[in-house]
Amino acid sequence: MATRASVAGERVRWGILSTGGIAARFTADLLDLPDAEVVAVASRSEESAARFADRFGIGRAYGGWDALAADGDVDVVYVAAPHAAHRAAAGLCLEAGRAVLCEKAFTLNAPEAEELVALARAKDVFLMEAMWMYCHPLVRRLKALVDDGAVGEVRTVQADFGLAGPFGAAHRLRDPAQGGGATLDLGVYPVSFAHLLLGEPERVAASAALSPEGVDLQTGMLLSWASGAQAVLHCAINAGTGVTASVTGSAGRIDVPGGFFHPDRFVLHRDGREPEEFTAAPQDGPRDSMRHEALEVMRCLRAKETESPVVPLAGSLAVMRTLDAVRERIGVRYPGEAR
Repeated sequence: MATRASVAGERVRWGILSTGGIAARFTADLLDLPDAEVVAVASRSEESAARFADRFGIGRAYGGWDALAADGDVDVVYVAAPHAAHRAAAGLCLEAGRAVLCEKAFTLNAPEAEELVALARAKDVFLMEAMWMYCHPLVRRLKALVDDGAVGEVRTVQADFGLAGPFGAAHRLRDPAQGGGATLDLGVYPVSFAHLLLGEPERVAASAALSPEGVDLQTGMLLSWASGAQAVLHCAINAGTGVTASVTGSAGRIDVPGGFFHPDRFVLHRDGREPEEFTAAPQDGPRDSMRHEALEVMRCLRAKETESPVVPLAGSLAVMRTLDAVRERIGVRYPGEAR
């Protein structure tokens, strides 16, 4: 479906669905892009939408998602609702012909993700998971080095993401109805990092400590591939970790210290050579900027592409299958899911 944004050089008009912290961060980054315009925001509450609109100077505030989906002045909607609402919110926008950038985890589970992808393809409308890590210039550089054989054949990927909390029982991270737990909120990053470098694993093993509500407080994962490669991953909402990553191959390794999914540097160790440090370019902006995924969305819309080669839908579906397998191993099920 062609949109106004398909015309090269024109500003892309964004709608924001949800008014939480991640929506605020993304909107602030959008406002720094000269070819992006935030024209509308929607929340389930008119008051929340109005406050958000006032904060960021947005012209229209809707107390419901339907109105945003129906707004013909919106080229693309950024969906930042909790995981459990992604299928409904993104689906509503796709049905109305709006392009969608949907936060991760992409959906609550793989069947919901498959439904969204099928809908986007049937409607011929752009859809992308907001896996900003994949769009980060240094992560893309790391992947290119690995793909070019800088560390030889990949043997092991290690990554962790843990927050110390503490998060009370009423917090969304502990709420099964909102897709709570460490795996969907934080584990999606280590899992996606491993997928980026090795693709979908052949085998998945996992162990977890569960909360009284039945979500995972911390989870350890071991993913295995037919090549013999393995990924050792960890996520937690009850322990702060270094949020580091490493990729070890037959001829070297890459270490990513601190904040591996939005790094400001990484170090390449090639066997028999001095370490090489790669750092972020000043023009790339702050390390925690989400501008790069916004730029990729806008590039795709102008090129009339219905999915991104940087964050392909097949990859998002594969990650959701792995996350489903992890939750099956640790016994986490959400309300309404098949037992």
